[in-house]
Amino acid sequence: MKPALFLFLCLLSFDNAPAQNISADSLIQSATMAHRFYHEFNYGSDADYNPIYYIMNGGFDILQTENQSRNLRDIQYTTGIRNVTYNMSSLFTSIRDYGTRNFLRDEIIPSSINEQNMQWWPNYQLHLIGGGMEYRMMAEWYDSQGFEYPKTASLLTVAAQHFLNEVIENNGYVGRTVDPVADLGVFDPLGVVLFSFEPVCNFFSETLNMADWSYQPAYNPTSGDLENAGQNFIFKYKLPFAARYALFYECGMNGLAGISYEFKKNEWLSLSAGMRNSQDVTVTDETGGRKQTATMKWNAGFFYDKNNSLLFSILASGQRSYRVVANVYPGMVVISDFSPGIFAVLTEANQVIFGLSFRYSPIGVATGFRER
Repeated sequence: MKPALFLFLCLLSFDNAPAQNISADSLIQSATMAHRFYHEFNYGSDADYNPIYYIMNGGFDILQTENQSRNLRDIQYTTGIRNVTYNMSSLFTSIRDYGTRNFLRDEIIPSSINEQNMQWWPNYQLHLIGGGMEYRMMAEWYDSQGFEYPKTASLLTVAAQHFLNEVIENNGYVGRTVDPVADLGVFDPLGVVLFSFEPVCNFFSETLNMADWSYQPAYNPTSGDLENAGQNFIFKYKLPFAARYALFYECGMNGLAGISYEFKKNEWLSLSAGMRNSQDVTVTDETGGRKQTATMKWNAGFFYDKNNSLLFSILASGQRSYRVVANVYPGMVVISDFSPGIFAVLTEANQVIFGLSFRYSPIGVATGFRER
């Protein structure tokens, strides 16, 4: 049996594990699950959250980069599925061909701060911590919907999202690559294990106030583009000597650090700046295999949230395709009982992309054209 498949089956067994073998306090239990990350708010980013929203944002996250076509018909899904499966089915061969030492240096051990050897950074940030948090949050969502086995449903959902993410990132590449090996074979499963323990969830939810502040994906039927898709996580560490202030960090395809201010009870304004991945670059490493690096550009953002559920954000960057993007989440604009999500994008050519999303629809609708 393949190691990755064995680990996957072990994780599935958590739902049926005997209580005497695993501490009830350390695992998610469907009947008594404390909701650390999903709170069933009818406003903000929490109101948008559901399995399709999560899969679209996480699975198509790479489409934010400038050198990726947003047209869903341009993605080589079949090639991606075959190549990811090929590398995962012989993962030790992929590691050996890449070089075990290179694999550990680039993907696993935080031993290098050279930009071309820092693939470990998104692995820890987005796959271990982000992926683990999403496993717990999705389990809480299924629990809120009355699913009998929310952990199993969550595990299947996050597995589908992670696999789709690797397929889209692979696109048309054929050959050995260790990127899906590190993600699917190491960090994604470890994230699930890590966030199966209540003290870990408590720390990230209560001390770091971690939340999912992903975008509002929308499909443009005229151009065939998927707009405004992207998975983002935030952390707010409240300063012990200044209760209304917190250190702020957002990560996804970007890394923004700044400060948050509680101007009204449970309502926060956050201002941050940093860098974002502008282009996903494939280079040939010394073994002839594939290594993925990034071209970075400046990025800055302003955010307004209530109870850690994002209501409004505006980000500006040096990126051409999404020079400025603003997201208004449900709860900000209310017309009678109707409160849509709204986003607008300004490109370098001053083209405007506009979109609407609705709480109970799986994906929003976008309009507008961009230069090809």
